[in-house]
Amino acid sequence: MKKNSAEKKAKVAYSKRERKFARAGLLFASPWLIGFVVFTIFPVLLAFYYSFTDYNLFSEPTWIGLENYDTLFHDKYIGKSILNTLYIVIFAPLIGMTVSLALAMLLNQKKVFGLPFFRTIFYLPSLVPIVASVTLFSWVLNGNHGLLNEVLAIFGIDGPSWLNDARYTKISVMMMDAWRCGGTMIIYLAALRSVPVSLYEAAELDGATGWKRFFKITVPYISPTIEFNVIMSMIGSFQYFTQGMLFATTGGGSVGGGPGNSLLFYCLYLYKNAFSYYKMGYACAMAVILFVVVMVTTTLARKVSDRLVNYDVE
Repeated sequence: MKKNSAEKKAKVAYSKRERKFARAGLLFASPWLIGFVVFTIFPVLLAFYYSFTDYNLFSEPTWIGLENYDTLFHDKYIGKSILNTLYIVIFAPLIGMTVSLALAMLLNQKKVFGLPFFRTIFYLPSLVPIVASVTLFSWVLNGNHGLLNEVLAIFGIDGPSWLNDARYTKISVMMMDAWRCGGTMIIYLAALRSVPVSLYEAAELDGATGWKRFFKITVPYISPTIEFNVIMSMIGSFQYFTQGMLFATTGGGSVGGGPGNSLLFYCLYLYKNAFSYYKMGYACAMAVILFVVVMVTTTLARKVSDRLVNYDVE
């Protein structure tokens, strides 16, 4: 009996200690929790409500039901903005992953002189503010005297007008993003450093070529990292905004979306509806649709990747 009583007292004391620690933890986490509720949860719920209203920022919202959603599916610019965004969602992660992984593979070599210097040089572009990057690439991609066209001219290639031709504007944006892939490169480099060298040595003794070692050892081992980077890149591509807005200032487009509205991305059109045309209710409906699309796409990507990603890397 005494033993049971002592155990009960110990459990009560332990429970009190747990509650005390829980209260202390919540107290320290409360600034973030309050900020998350006030600046994330509340705006999301408010946007969902505004999507069913006619609201222009200067007057009280008026309930109109599904009218904004009906207008959205009949908007002639929505289709163009979706196609532009899908182009980026499909190709930007592919290009970014290829460039960043290739750089990480190069920087993972041990027999190259000055590797710390090259790691720094390749990472620095990711620290350049997006506005400065756009300014730089506006000069690099200038159709008349741009650096890229000057280099192409050396090989007898007549470079296009990158920022004024609707066929090349999205390619220009993706080239700038590939130049700023230092953050992703560092993540890949960390993953490559975790691959056991003994696996490569064993494969080399068995006569495996470099490509075989890459596809049979490197890719399976870092596949969780590839999955993470691809999904995050896809989510970021759905939210393409700053690059399109800044490059679109080169002119053209009936709604300011660059030449032939080729840079009218979904989020850019959403912004214009909200803060240029003051159709806040309509913009909130667009935001809700974007939220649903990103959630569905991410879920499907996770389902597909679960069959391809190797989590057993021990």
